[in-house]
Amino acid sequence: MIEMKLTVTNKTGLHARPAALLVQTASKFTSEITISKGEGDVNAKSIMGIMALGANEGTEVTIIASGADEQEALASIKELFDNNFGE
Repeated sequence: MIEMKLTVTNKTGLHARPAALLVQTASKFTSEITISKGEGDVNAKSIMGIMALGANEGTEVTIIASGADEQEALASIKELFDNNFGE
């Protein structure tokens, strides 16, 4: 299991399009991947869960991956955040 803290830097936060990209990316991996903002966590493969987080610009989230491809999963998710989800 590995964990990484990332900050949402795109202006619109994790709204529908970035949430869909996050789910699409997370779903490529067999690892269990969760994302949390403060208390509670949601499945990173669930668009409804991610949107329910209400992660706006400047919000710090924690991504946790556990499984055979956890390193690759976190690297791909970090790349999304680093590139502001293409926005």
